[in-house]
Parts: sequence; C-alpha cells; structure tokens
Amino acid sequence: MAELKSAYELAMARLRKKDADEGVVEHKLTDTQKAAIAEARSIYEAHVAERQILHRQKVLTTLDPAEREAIDEQYRRDLDRFANDRDAKIRAIRESE
Repeated sequence: MAELKSAYELAMARLRKKDADEGVVEHKLTDTQKAAIAEARSIYEAHVAERQILHRQKVLTTLDPAEREAIDEQYRRDLDRFANDRDAKIRAIRESE
C-alpha cells in the first residue's frame, strides 16, 4: 500500500522534479559553510539590534515631524543595507566550495 503524502511533500517532490528537468543541481552545504552562514546572520542581527537601540533613542528625543521622518528613513536605509550585506555574504559563502 502506498504511503500518503502531505501537500507539502507533494509540492516539494514536484519542485525537485522541475529542478531536475531544468538541470538544477542541489548542493549540500559543508559544516564550515553552515557555520559561516550562521556567523553572518548573527553579525547581521547584532547590527540590527544596535541600530534599533540608536533609532529608539533618537526618536524619543525628536519632536519635529520632519526630522522624525528623516530619522525613520535613515533607519530603513540602514536595515536594507544590513540585509543586502548579509545576503551578499551568504551568497558568497554558498558559492564557495
């Protein structure tokens, strides 16, 4: 008797078949790569936490709405930059073998 599969398992099987048909090869990460990715994520989270604290301090001391908007915009840019840096590092780690 065939084992019943969940919708998730069926979807993953279809995606693996699609990747195989398109010639996409799955690469397993080494332990070193996994550790480097974990470190990159940890550094990113530390930067975000630090920036969050600084942002809150600035917001609490700012009464001008225009200045507040500028502070918020800088905060969003910093978070985007941190995420882009993290993603680039992780991509580089994954591509190294």
